[in-house]
Amino acid sequence: MIIAVGDLVWDMLVQPDGILQPGGDTTGRIELAPGGSAANVAVWVARAGASAGFIGSVGRDALGDLIVADLAAEGVVAHVSRTAERGTGVILALIAADGQRSMITNQGADFCLRPIDLPQTALQQCRHVHLTAWSLFSDPPRSAAIAAAQLARTAGASLSFDPASFQMIEQLGRDEFDTLTGDLSFDIVFPNRDEARVLSGSDDPATMALRLHEQYRGAVVALKLDADGCIVVADGHLRYTPADPVARAVDSTGAGDAFNGVFLASYLADGDLERAARRANRAGAWVVARDGARPAIDRAHEQF
Repeated sequence: MIIAVGDLVWDMLVQPDGILQPGGDTTGRIELAPGGSAANVAVWVARAGASAGFIGSVGRDALGDLIVADLAAEGVVAHVSRTAERGTGVILALIAADGQRSMITNQGADFCLRPIDLPQTALQQCRHVHLTAWSLFSDPPRSAAIAAAQLARTAGASLSFDPASFQMIEQLGRDEFDTLTGDLSFDIVFPNRDEARVLSGSDDPATMALRLHEQYRGAVVALKLDADGCIVVADGHLRYTPADPVARAVDSTGAGDAFNGVFLASYLADGDLERAARRANRAGAWVVARDGARPAIDRAHEQF
């Protein structure tokens, strides 16, 4: 089983029809959709045909009930603690005309996960654990995420990581960010272009990927380049894979998470990096052409 540890929240998607008018009204699309970077990865692992699990925390509220039920409907085995400290997290995603989004994030119940909440047996029996940096920027949930990774690693599982936010990395500083992950040894790292630029000090995609491969002590680096596809670096392997064409970009929310989940499901199944990159690019492009991080799919016709 591939287990993602971290955030499970609702995305409030807001796409104005025009320029926002200060003090005035603007029409647009507003939608509540299930999200959370780690939860998205777990869902896409399941959609790609692998056994998927999730560990996180939500509030003791109706939004928590609904989002846990949604995970179960996606075929994800959920180990979710319920807390009265905070309500289930909600993220406001402002979507521009070109599909790019800006996020406003509150600290909801997903920031309440603690080591005592971890399902130790599941972690000791899983094949792989995926973390995002969103679980490391504050504590809790940092100590829980690190404990989950270490418990699984000790039992023989592999580990992947998404740096999550170039803005947060810049605010912390590279050295402080490295300190957060210093006790962890990642097998796979999933930066996007902006995160790789900050972490590597380069603007050239191939250079970024190679430097991160070295900095993360030989980890597979799958550098996500949006419409430019991806570059995957591993020992003896550097390959660019072009993106699948997108007729019209609607919403980029969750495209990187879809890439991560499908890449993990594919690569951990057969070790084929090129096939994993192609499948992951296809999933990311499919998401960009639709609303929300994990739009409903027709499993009879869509294969990832």
